[in-house]
Amino acid sequence: MSSALLVAALREPKSVAALDGSGWNALIAAARAERLIGTLALRIGAALAPDAVRPILTDARLDAEREARQALWEADRAAEALGGPVLLLKGTAYVAAGLKAGEGRFIGDLDILAPRERMDEVEAGLHAAGWEWVKQDDYDDAYYRQWMHELPPMIHRERDRMIDVHHTILPLTARQTPDARALMEDAVAITDRLSVLSPEDMVCHSVAHLLADGDLAGGLRNLWDIHCLLDNVDAERLGVRAKRHGIGRHVAQAQRLAAALYGGGRRQRLTVWDRLVIGRLLARDDWGRETRKLLRFAFYIRSHWLRMPPTMLARHLFTKWRKGHRPV
Repeated sequence: MSSALLVAALREPKSVAALDGSGWNALIAAARAERLIGTLALRIGAALAPDAVRPILTDARLDAEREARQALWEADRAAEALGGPVLLLKGTAYVAAGLKAGEGRFIGDLDILAPRERMDEVEAGLHAAGWEWVKQDDYDDAYYRQWMHELPPMIHRERDRMIDVHHTILPLTARQTPDARALMEDAVAITDRLSVLSPEDMVCHSVAHLLADGDLAGGLRNLWDIHCLLDNVDAERLGVRAKRHGIGRHVAQAQRLAAALYGGGRRQRLTVWDRLVIGRLLARDDWGRETRKLLRFAFYIRSHWLRMPPTMLARHLFTKWRKGHRPV
């Protein structure tokens, strides 16, 4: 499987020396599909790649550097629009803080965290600075505002860059209820305009996104983030923070998964559930296309089950189905 090749290359870059042409094709396809090709390029370097592959990796590295610059510029523009410090999340935070998780990382949206009681103020500031709503559907807009952990996504009308404004890190209907105020109170300033979550809260956020919310699409990149972020945390403090945010079980599982796939150390004792998650994470063929459709669909249903109670879930899925949405 191409995903297994990607995991092996990130874990031990020298493993690519054994690849033939088809192996390199599969590795590059998986890295592109998982948006890890910039990270892969930095991990293996030019010396380990054949001549035909080096331009691909060079372009990926340069693209990642360009995206990092754009992300930091967008963060600065958001701080300017809001007239004060901005608390960064995810990829932009990793790059801004100079963390290993940000090296070679492709960054899509700008994600920020602000108090829920300030959402109207933040929304108005971003609108005035050129950001506009992406969601035009009244149902989607109402769903975000009533039940989600963020405003509906916005995009800048001139720069075509999106921003997601969070007021916590899991949907309000989720079974876990992270302490959003604690996240903000323990944030770490990196400039007079930008701050990031504490190292332990960065792990908690990434774990929540991977295991307590989504359907694990793109999960290899999220797990790589976690693997890198774990190098910066105090284990005891991480346990305390995970418990405070109600995701202690998820953090423990993420640690096992990261060690099993990327750690390369002693063999992990994995549960049946761990192995199912790994099966979902590695579900790609040698062209980078997702496989195991039934397993993917099961995780899609699970992601919604985690987000909302059964009655609400049934109503939401029926409404989305009626509007023409179909899971891929």
